Amino acid sequence: MPGRTDRVVVVGAGLAGLATALHLLGAGREVTVVERAAVPGGRAGRVERGGFHLDTGPTVLTMPDLIEEALAAVGDRLSDHLSLIELHPAYRARFADGDHLDVHTRAEAMESEVRRFAGAREALGYRRLRAWLKELYAVQMRRFIDTNYDSPLRLLHPDVARLAALGGFGRLDARLGRFLADERVRRVFSFQSLYVGVPPARALAAYAVIAYMDTVAGVYFPRGGMHALPRALADAAARAGADLRYRHRVTRLERTGERITAVITHRGRIPCDAVVLTPDLPVAYRLLGRRPRRPLRLRHAPSAVVLHAGTDRTWPQLSHHTLSFGTAWKSTFHELTRAGALMTDPSLLITRPTTHDPGLAPPGRHLHYILAPCPNTEIGPDPRAWRELAPRYRDRLLTELERRGLAGLGAAIEEECLVTPADWSAQGHAAGTPFSAAHTFAQTGPFRPRNLVRGVANAVLAGCGTTPGVGVPTVLLSGKLAAARITGPPARRRAPERGGRP
Repeated sequence: MPGRTDRVVVVGAGLAGLATALHLLGAGREVTVVERAAVPGGRAGRVERGGFHLDTGPTVLTMPDLIEEALAAVGDRLSDHLSLIELHPAYRARFADGDHLDVHTRAEAMESEVRRFAGAREALGYRRLRAWLKELYAVQMRRFIDTNYDSPLRLLHPDVARLAALGGFGRLDARLGRFLADERVRRVFSFQSLYVGVPPARALAAYAVIAYMDTVAGVYFPRGGMHALPRALADAAARAGADLRYRHRVTRLERTGERITAVITHRGRIPCDAVVLTPDLPVAYRLLGRRPRRPLRLRHAPSAVVLHAGTDRTWPQLSHHTLSFGTAWKSTFHELTRAGALMTDPSLLITRPTTHDPGLAPPGRHLHYILAPCPNTEIGPDPRAWRELAPRYRDRLLTELERRGLAGLGAAIEEECLVTPADWSAQGHAAGTPFSAAHTFAQTGPFRPRNLVRGVANAVLAGCGTTPGVGVPTVLLSGKLAAARITGPPARRRAPERGGRP
């Protein structure tokens, strides 16, 4: 970034903005963070209902060394701020035939579970798959994920040949089929496609790196809930000298030529030498008065309906994270990404955070977070339709879960909060989805919207809409990469196998 960069304003105190702030503070910049909400977190927010503490955003935490890296920028350690619990199992997958598979991130435990569930041949295939995932991660992290792209020509590197040799440019489902014959077992290594917007049959095999994070590197839960993560990052930033200003709504950016000279909020003017914008892309582009030059319009990932349910009971068949699969699989992706229809045979993620932190609910009570992927508002029901559809769909989900064994779920609810694409739209998320731009090939790596904007010399983007993409680990990396645009890249070290095990 040309010119002075001493004073930086970061717009948004979500995970991307806070990671950016920490890396900037570590490089000696003066940092002001402005946030429209009353607390940090952005999408990783918190709602209080009748003594229940509801995390409004992500529920799955992987790659904690990226948190450690951000905190280390200001001389802190993760253990100074967070107590992380490693989940065993990471997930429990429950299938329509009544069987279940516990998904472990430790090799021996998972091999044993796959052998119990699907036999010795599948267990051997899992061992081979695990080795492949680790190789895939090692090739991709430094060259394709943890990097700023200025041109697709950066792909002209020997690592591309290594990725091709690993089959990374083939199709995900076909590649998984080389290791695993049981379609149910393959699902636990490809269900992430429900959120990134590309069916496994069409997704590049390289996207299996997400499965590495979920099934090899470890899945964790912070005491205090997921909102404890942005609180920890915000506390560390404040201790390192950041000026955090909550309840500040940005109204415009003051410009002189190609440079932003100040961020204007409804409460005043904040001079700056550089600005980092973390809101969803349409909001950021509107503030900048610019749009990226793209030959094709952005495609957005599916959205989600989320029911937060505070209950007076729970069900023993649930783990901390439970994947409840219907019989349908391929047709589910067609409904979500092509037909724009609600899932007729839904696959759901049920998270019970009170499994490991009972303090998130009143004594003797439990929290259940039910996530149902649904079409975004570009191809599915629009926000106005959801206002009428929401209560009916909520009842459909409860009826289906009761049919799948959670008897009495509806009657057990004491407090609830229902979130639909209409709510995501009201929060400024394009196409009514919290998962931003889909991870198609044309929207990945050097083809994803850049974190620099043509025609603006001192503005950088961060968050899930820009590089490297959607998810807690990648959003934390986006903050690091945004900071590097301002400070220059840190010295390169050999990328460790983040959180991995033999």
